[in-house]
Amino acid sequence: MDDAAAYASLIDEAFADYHARFADITRRAKTRFEQRDWNGARDDAVERIALYDACVDECRLRLQAVMGQRAFDRTLWHAIRARYAALIDTQIDRELYKTFYNTLTRRFFRTQGVDAQVEFVALDIAPTEAITHPVARHNYLVSQTRPMDTFARLLGDYVFAVPYAHQARCAAAIAVRLHDDLTGWGEPVRAVELLDTVFYRERRAYLVGRVLGETRFAPCMIALIHDEAGLRVDAVLTRRADVAQLFGISRSYFHADLPTVGDAVVFLRTLLPHKPIDELYTVLGRAKQGKTERFRTFYHHFNDHPGEQLIQAEGTRGLVMAVFTLPSYPLVFKLIRDRFAETKQVTRQDVEDRYALVFNRDRVGRLLDAQPYRSLRFPLARFAPALLEELQQTCASSLSFEGEDVIIALCYVQRRLRPLNLYLREQPAEAARAAALDYGQAIVDMARNNIFPGDMLLKNFGVSRHGRVVFYDYDEVRLITDCRFRDWPKAQSYEEQMADEPWFHVAPGDVFPERFAQFMGLPAALTEAVRAVHGQLFDPAWWRELQAALAQDRYPDTPPYPPSLRVA
Repeated sequence: MDDAAAYASLIDEAFADYHARFADITRRAKTRFEQRDWNGARDDAVERIALYDACVDECRLRLQAVMGQRAFDRTLWHAIRARYAALIDTQIDRELYKTFYNTLTRRFFRTQGVDAQVEFVALDIAPTEAITHPVARHNYLVSQTRPMDTFARLLGDYVFAVPYAHQARCAAAIAVRLHDDLTGWGEPVRAVELLDTVFYRERRAYLVGRVLGETRFAPCMIALIHDEAGLRVDAVLTRRADVAQLFGISRSYFHADLPTVGDAVVFLRTLLPHKPIDELYTVLGRAKQGKTERFRTFYHHFNDHPGEQLIQAEGTRGLVMAVFTLPSYPLVFKLIRDRFAETKQVTRQDVEDRYALVFNRDRVGRLLDAQPYRSLRFPLARFAPALLEELQQTCASSLSFEGEDVIIALCYVQRRLRPLNLYLREQPAEAARAAALDYGQAIVDMARNNIFPGDMLLKNFGVSRHGRVVFYDYDEVRLITDCRFRDWPKAQSYEEQMADEPWFHVAPGDVFPERFAQFMGLPAALTEAVRAVHGQLFDPAWWRELQAALAQDRYPDTPPYPPSLRVA
């Protein structure tokens, strides 16, 4: 075996080791669910996110030890890439192998943009839709006379170490929900097919698949919960919009022990045809592959629209981040400014740490995934003059120029949402009220998962295409357990009552819920609507009680679907 082949084999073994360790952590999810060990499940989620970088670094150090100075020989790496490509050619998930390899080379060479000599070029990576291998699944023909018997057998095929509280009732509940949801088809339910692999996240296990009639099909997600009484079916979801929420970019990653990932992504695309492939990879825990797919699809679009310029994103200008977008593509790019306004008591490192905090936590459908990208390269000519001027004036330390290109040292990439402040102005009264109430619910949901947004201004929240309010600006995020929720002191004199500034000491970390209304920026009528429905937000005692529970690792359950979708 020549040197290039030996080094390629070493990288192949390193990815196999990463894949095995990823699977080991993922498999714990079943035991965590059976034992109701929710704190352990949260720890596993953090450990699994950190695993990729740890494995890449281990492989890099090993290669440096065996290659010596040849570790930086581009000609050798060109040969290694060819050997590696041959090694992985028959793998279903070979694109995951390529992404691992690319990460490794970028660490060696500190690549800016793309180095086509030593790495796999993302634009040339084969699309996932080319995978034809069928993902493993169970198939059930639904009895037309006793459908609950079919669903009782279905539940029995997914074995847990805890019993169902009442399996027959759960089976009947599935039958009733599918019948009620699909009556509009005008045809009976003929079959159900579910992936062999159970999906776990937070406090639920999901059986994932689809329900089929004679001429059509719909998604079918059966949510299981484990409470004091035992195992039971909590919800059945058949609408694409509801399933899309479960696979949304504002949620944490599933733990699903899939033997291969690409074929599962192909299947999930049949359920969610409008969901970008990068988001499916990401929500399955393959965040690096999600980043690669996002880069590939964006740059295909970017190159297909050569006359379109990058511009400042619509919305209120941020004090910490400069944000730009390509108008025809639903992403935003966020750069940390060199200097912040005096009102912002944070440093650049604080901002990076807070984005990392959100990345590693349960996001409960309310915190938008923000992927960090380093050394992104854009053609200088594609920047609108106003945007380029802003970036040069306020983000100069993040920019470098090479020939006709701009290289961005670090930016965060998020899905573009409609800013809530703009959305409320554009919508009729009923839709605006619904969004304002969901804004209040978003703050409640985040709080119940130990996240305080810090800055509650409407401009820091967005509205998804499904009408869900999501928070996306993290420079003032902190843990609920790190705050001090105080009652607003009573003025003791007329002078104190009329003072423009607080007449008492306010320390960093002090929060006064009774004053939230004046910081939200809602019109008076919508403020009162939020106060009527979510009055606890303005009550310091509620925050302190929640804080005490969180400090003892007693996190409230936050169902990822509305009560209307839960079964009887």
